[in-house]
Amino acid sequence: MSYFLGMNMTGGYGGVDIIKNCTLEVQKGEIVVVIGPNGAGKSTAMKAMLGMLNLKKGIVKFKDKDITMMTPQDRVKLGIAFVPQTKNVFTGMTVEENLEMGAFLRNDNIHQTIDQVYDLFPVLKEKRKQTAGELSGGQRQQVAFGRAMMTMPTLLMLDEPTAGVSPIVMDELFKRIIEVGKTGVAIIMVEQNAKQALSIANRGYVLVNGENRRDGSGQELLNNPDVRKSFLGG
Repeated sequence: MSYFLGMNMTGGYGGVDIIKNCTLEVQKGEIVVVIGPNGAGKSTAMKAMLGMLNLKKGIVKFKDKDITMMTPQDRVKLGIAFVPQTKNVFTGMTVEENLEMGAFLRNDNIHQTIDQVYDLFPVLKEKRKQTAGELSGGQRQQVAFGRAMMTMPTLLMLDEPTAGVSPIVMDELFKRIIEVGKTGVAIIMVEQNAKQALSIANRGYVLVNGENRRDGSGQELLNNPDVRKSFLGG
């Protein structure tokens, strides 16, 4: 049984298919990384699994239930959280208000979860009263990540979580992703920093022109000569 599965997905925008028979799968507690060249359809595949794109063909299943026709909002209620690459914080709100916005579907006490986010990202506790617009790019990514965690997800989808951040912040974010994965949350992420991402991944997929080109364990893909040549700098 797959925990989260997008199978044989075909779809795109304006009649043009960006993904073609694309299949992505993640099991509970797994970190799965999707890599590939720019324009390969990586983010489109994620959006299709979240319901932000109408598929021409294919199905999406969560915990073995067909959710292909379900709205993104209803998928979030199932325990799926998505962190987009850009426009992922409310810049006019404080850090703490951003986190509270992440819990809008909850009607229980959220303060314990906020404390857990602050444990995960101590810098956010220091800056909790600052507006998100004043933060660095890396700190904003932490706010976006933290806000997703406020939904108490069982599945976390990350679209290029380390885009535009410094190497130090990238290492820090990957450590946090590992920590969250250890709690049993399933994680699927699109990542340009392929080498670092595959090194923390249980499994990975290589997409080219919207199609599955390769898949395997993170280590298998790291050791694959074609993958090394194309995406890992030799």
